[in-house]
Amino acid sequence: MVKFNKGWLFIAVICLFASCKKESPNISPDAIGNVTLQMTDIMIHDVTNPPLSARFFAYACLAGYEVVSQNDSAYKSMHGILNDYPQMTKPEVSTFSYQLSAVLAMLETAKKMQPSGALLQTYQAKLLDSCRNEGVSEEVIAGSQEYAVAISKQILKYAKADKYNLISNFPRYEPEKTPGTWYPTPPGYFPPVEPYFNTVRPFTLDSAAQFRPAPPVAFSEDKNSAFYKLMRLNYDDKKEPQHRVMAAFWDCNPFALENKGHLLVGMKKISPGAHWMGITNIACKQGKTDFSKTMLINASVAIGLMDGFMTCWEEKFRSNRIRPETAIRKYIDPTWTPFLQTPPFPEYLSGHSVISSSSAIILTHYFGAKFEYTDTVEERFGLKARKFPSFIAAAEESGMSRFYGGIHFMDAIENGQKQGVQVGEWVVKKLGE
Repeated sequence: MVKFNKGWLFIAVICLFASCKKESPNISPDAIGNVTLQMTDIMIHDVTNPPLSARFFAYACLAGYEVVSQNDSAYKSMHGILNDYPQMTKPEVSTFSYQLSAVLAMLETAKKMQPSGALLQTYQAKLLDSCRNEGVSEEVIAGSQEYAVAISKQILKYAKADKYNLISNFPRYEPEKTPGTWYPTPPGYFPPVEPYFNTVRPFTLDSAAQFRPAPPVAFSEDKNSAFYKLMRLNYDDKKEPQHRVMAAFWDCNPFALENKGHLLVGMKKISPGAHWMGITNIACKQGKTDFSKTMLINASVAIGLMDGFMTCWEEKFRSNRIRPETAIRKYIDPTWTPFLQTPPFPEYLSGHSVISSSSAIILTHYFGAKFEYTDTVEERFGLKARKFPSFIAAAEESGMSRFYGGIHFMDAIENGQKQGVQVGEWVVKKLGE
């Protein structure tokens, strides 16, 4: 007969019970992409404009990355790298999971910044319930939340100082109504989006005008002018079926409307930045990057989106050029309509061309020039996936889609791509310092 020591038996039971409680939840890198996806759905719900969407992504990702930089020695703080980024105070929390805290910091930041951010609470509750179901202790969950809230508050203070909240004090932007300048387009005739976005503090740029492009082709009504030739290029485009597919795939116009009898109904579409955040997380999953690196790459792309939109918008409202739809109807054919709906802001430069090229340069830095992937971002909106041999190839198609869609002149695309490359290379350089 075997005798058991009651003291050792008691200890064994306690150890067995303790082993049921995990100190480190299984937070996959995919959780980062899931948060940006949830943010995207709220942006669609709120009809968030493209530059503002980039701002939301950037600060949410910075919150997550700050947690990573404080707990993974392989990653440095953005202090001294980003404009005015402060030395963040590390919360005095003893028990927490830094991966869970990073994801929660993203959520806490997005909840406060996005108009309907409170909707993220449902996703956050499900995330924490999944941790509990794994056996993660309430102490770890509470500590992770405390850490996340403390970091988010500091990021939100940094965000508030970027002067975006002062834009509402500027006078209402009024179209110039002079030949060759932008004017609201059908069917919504929306006022211009974010005419003062260039006044916001950039993340890495010296100013929004740092990479000012070559001037657009000068407006002219002369049929022998360079501008008239640009109009004819758009007007004479044959709209091949494959070009229509490209245009629809990269449309990403949150302001698109559809006629439903006597009603104009908004169509469910993501912003250009949301599309590239989706591509970012497809690449991270395919490249099997770990949690910390995935967080860095998301933050890098989001920073590039914000600074890219700033440089582009600075030029848009400086050159204030007429859209193809307005020009062609007035000077060539009053019945002409573009394949895509024209978004509500001036034509030059092409925003897609800028931010796609910027994102492609940043992603190429992390994954290489020959990273093949399948873009499934738009599948949930009924668009078939597209395969690309590289991020640069995707960016080039994204730019050309604006010509095929009839909403941009060719020089806005070509010079937009050049500006985007400059922004992307600058961001990579600054973050590498």
